[in-house]
Amino acid sequence: MGQQQLLLIVLGVIIVGIAVVVGINVFTASASQSNRDAVIADLTNIASMAQQHFRKPAALGGGGGAFDASNAGQAWTVPASLVRTPNMSADVSATVTATSVTLVGVGTENGNDGATKVKVTMVVGSDAITSTTINN
Repeated sequence: MGQQQLLLIVLGVIIVGIAVVVGINVFTASASQSNRDAVIADLTNIASMAQQHFRKPAALGGGGGAFDASNAGQAWTVPASLVRTPNMSADVSATVTATSVTLVGVGTENGNDGATKVKVTMVVGSDAITSTTINN
């Protein structure tokens, strides 16, 4: 083989190697973003259930205007079937007060730092839901 052919082969191998590395990075970023979105969707579903409980009268088994049992209603808890979903690597933790519920969900994929899992904190009020992504 001539030097030109060897040079083209080496150049081709380098280009293919770079393309593989870029592809792996794009896939990893996509998996992380997908998991983050799935955790947010799961927590939003749980948050809407908490708001339903808040609005339901105590006589019907709801909170009667509170998330905890302060208004003679029942205290809200995360439904057993949603404590851990396939999108989460740990159980959802919920901190319940009379006026808010704070949900924390930990994803299955590593975040931007590459070492710790994606974590989403969602604060549920009587009429608003706000979320914060940690290690997005």
